[in-house]
Amino acid sequence: MSLKAFHILFITASVTLAFWFGWYELDRYASTKAAADMWFGVGSCVTGAGLIAYGIYFLKKLKNISYL
Repeated sequence: MSLKAFHILFITASVTLAFWFGWYELDRYASTKAAADMWFGVGSCVTGAGLIAYGIYFLKKLKNISYL
């Protein structure tokens, strides 16, 4: 597995984890109304969106490099 393929796999896993944690915290906020849960949820979703933007940038930057 090349470094490029590993990087894409790692970014995908990070995006999935960030959005899952954001959903979990926002779901918790709905039941507890704790401000920390809301901020963790929003921050995690913003981080997930930032990781998606970084992934697109990374793919464009290294489009001429093979996955192998």
